[in-house]
Amino acid sequence: MASSTAAAKKPQQSKLPQLSPQDVQQNYTRLQNELQSLANKIGELEQEAEEHTLVLSTLNEALEAEPDRKCFRLVGGVLVERTVKDVVPALQTNRGGIQKVISNLTEQYKAKETDFETFKRDYHIRPAAVA
Repeated sequence: MASSTAAAKKPQQSKLPQLSPQDVQQNYTRLQNELQSLANKIGELEQEAEEHTLVLSTLNEALEAEPDRKCFRLVGGVLVERTVKDVVPALQTNRGGIQKVISNLTEQYKAKETDFETFKRDYHIRPAAVA
């Protein structure tokens, strides 16, 4: 029994590609940078979604009082005059799209984080202690 479990462990380790220390370092850095990039993008989009929510809360008050009130919206660098009743649905759609993208990026982040942890475990990488 003991020999069969030892034999089962050896093939698993031999399946790992033989990487030089430089390749391991490059892969580690690449994965770390990808995680950081995803986290930054998620943060930016969360901030943008929060801005949409803030604007929508203000416009919803105006929508109840004066749906034909003029408002201005920046579209592709051009300031466009619209009514509140026209702008609110577009902003709600945009916010929904942003939230979907955030959800997708969060899933990608979790998958990438799992890959990163597996890579660290497979190649016995431990972060250096900071003094």
